[in-house]
Amino acid sequence: MLIFIIILIIIYSSLNLIIYLSLRNSFTNECFDPGKKKISIVIAAKNESNNIPNLIASLERLDYPKNQFEIIIADDNSSDDTYEKAEQMISENTNTIIIKVKDKILPGKKGALTAAIENAAYPFILVTDADCSPNRDWLKSYAKKFSEGYDMLFGAAPFFPQNNFTNKIASFENLRSSMLSFTTAKLNFPHSAAARNFGFTKKAFNKINGYNNTTETLSGDDDLLLREALKHKLKIGIVDYKNSFVYSESKIQIGDYIQQRARHTQTSFHYFAAHQIVLGFWHLLNFIFLISIFLSLFNEIFFLLFICKFVIDLLLILLIQKKFNYNFNFIEIIFLQMLYELLLIAIFFYSKFGKVKWK
Repeated sequence: MLIFIIILIIIYSSLNLIIYLSLRNSFTNECFDPGKKKISIVIAAKNESNNIPNLIASLERLDYPKNQFEIIIADDNSSDDTYEKAEQMISENTNTIIIKVKDKILPGKKGALTAAIENAAYPFILVTDADCSPNRDWLKSYAKKFSEGYDMLFGAAPFFPQNNFTNKIASFENLRSSMLSFTTAKLNFPHSAAARNFGFTKKAFNKINGYNNTTETLSGDDDLLLREALKHKLKIGIVDYKNSFVYSESKIQIGDYIQQRARHTQTSFHYFAAHQIVLGFWHLLNFIFLISIFLSLFNEIFFLLFICKFVIDLLLILLIQKKFNYNFNFIEIIFLQMLYELLLIAIFFYSKFGKVKWK
């Protein structure tokens, strides 16, 4: 039994060391790209009247030549005044348009994004959401990475901090997910991206037939598009410059957060088998270490697993969290890490056997 415990500890320690080594130099450099790439920003908006003012204001603050980028907002049959409010706010913006999407080829957000991309005049496409606020160097960072020959890129998309429980757990989950997705990308094994901070060349988008092969779920405009890019052996990278983040608000109600995570989990059922195996092993390993505190009631040696997880998780979060602009304290890390692991299991079973609500 002791040998088995030691092997598990070595595996767990090694995997966490890989995560740390992969991320320790991320977000340490600023980008000074002069802005030579012409970029089209596309945004799908459905009933986003309350978010449109902040979105447009944040896009206007981007540090990039106005004649080198355009903004296309695709109104996805909103029932509120999203279109009218956006149209009024952009009336003097020569590089911004809003279109009404009708007769979509694809359902949901993918159909609206497809319409926006078809209207894009420039060869480089950046995607974000209507409730987001990109950092000022967002475009410069992507332009720099695109100049290195990447076909598809993604960056960090943290949540604004709020003093409520749902925001805490959503932010912690975002941190853990980001750490994992950035690590696998650095190991040339990318599995997930955030649609709030996503980019690709129009040539690559057309090569993989757009979103047409990602229709297994209504979501997946990020992860499943990434999957298609991997099928075509496109060059995929991450944007890890300072001031390249795209921020957004987390859900307010815990029920809404669980529904959101369940939809994303359902998308993960359509990952490559290799990705599902690796992610499944990683989460199962974490769960075993977590419940080892209960197993120690039968054999004290299992307590070594819990201590190992306690120490390693704490150190890893403390060393990495500020890179993703989070600042959890000691107590929060301990509590949220345990809750995060348990919620993963609960949401997995809910997404597999429950009735997940779609927008």
